[in-house]
Amino acid sequence: MKLRKAVFPVGGLGTRFLPATKAMPKEMLPVVDKPLIQYAVEEAQEAGIEEFIFVTGRGKVAIENHFDHSYELHAILEGRGKTAELQAISEWMPPAGSVTYVRQGEPLGLGHAVWCARKIVGDEPFAVLLADDLILAETGCLKQMVALYERTGGNIVASMDVAREETKRYGIIDPKSLPEDAIIEVGGLVEKPRPEEAPSTAAVVGRYILQPSVFEHLSQFERGAGGEIQLTDALVKMIGEAPFHGLRFAGERFDCGDKVGFLKATIAFAMRRDDLAAGLRPYLQSLI
Repeated sequence: MKLRKAVFPVGGLGTRFLPATKAMPKEMLPVVDKPLIQYAVEEAQEAGIEEFIFVTGRGKVAIENHFDHSYELHAILEGRGKTAELQAISEWMPPAGSVTYVRQGEPLGLGHAVWCARKIVGDEPFAVLLADDLILAETGCLKQMVALYERTGGNIVASMDVAREETKRYGIIDPKSLPEDAIIEVGGLVEKPRPEEAPSTAAVVGRYILQPSVFEHLSQFERGAGGEIQLTDALVKMIGEAPFHGLRFAGERFDCGDKVGFLKATIAFAMRRDDLAAGLRPYLQSLI
């Protein structure tokens, strides 16, 4: 089936960015001039996604407002002849009726957030995008995954190689065989293994294409690491049900749930902008 729907879990508290996230959702933190969640939605749009499902929580009204029309702002910009600014706030907007919101209720983990979207997703494959994982790529990460999905079907996770000492921070793929290219056949998944116990250094990052059978496994509400309902635990149970691959995507991933990662992303994205790079480069060089 064609991939039409994407789930965006945005119910987290963002405690690592307090006090900035005391009144503003962490997904609305701007990298240059766009919030993190907009980058994720634009990546999904590039990949052909038609329906956008946000799993929210308390204090996330700013996200809903961002993906709605601001008639007052439009009128002011139009009246002042601000054509470029009008395009900046409207060109990327999803079509009317394509955005849905569902409340998670309480933060019980990523698996629980995905499960909350089950009735909207229905019985069809879907994508999951984590806004904290910002990926800079010529071709969007999800579009790369869709190209693989159209060949293999089944379940696909985005992957990148990490230093062995960092495996304890990620879900790690246990490959069925030594991969020879960007495609990894998944034989198992291990959540945050110690370096000496990690089956590989292929880490899972926040992009998934999943079959709807994942909801059956998530509905068991089994608690995993941190006492939360982990998506990884459900994915392990899906191995063998359908083809399951990891894709070493082309691009650079930034962990924007981390302050250093967020700052790196801001610099990297700014340096890709013709209107910003020339002014920023001399300053960065002066700091070295």
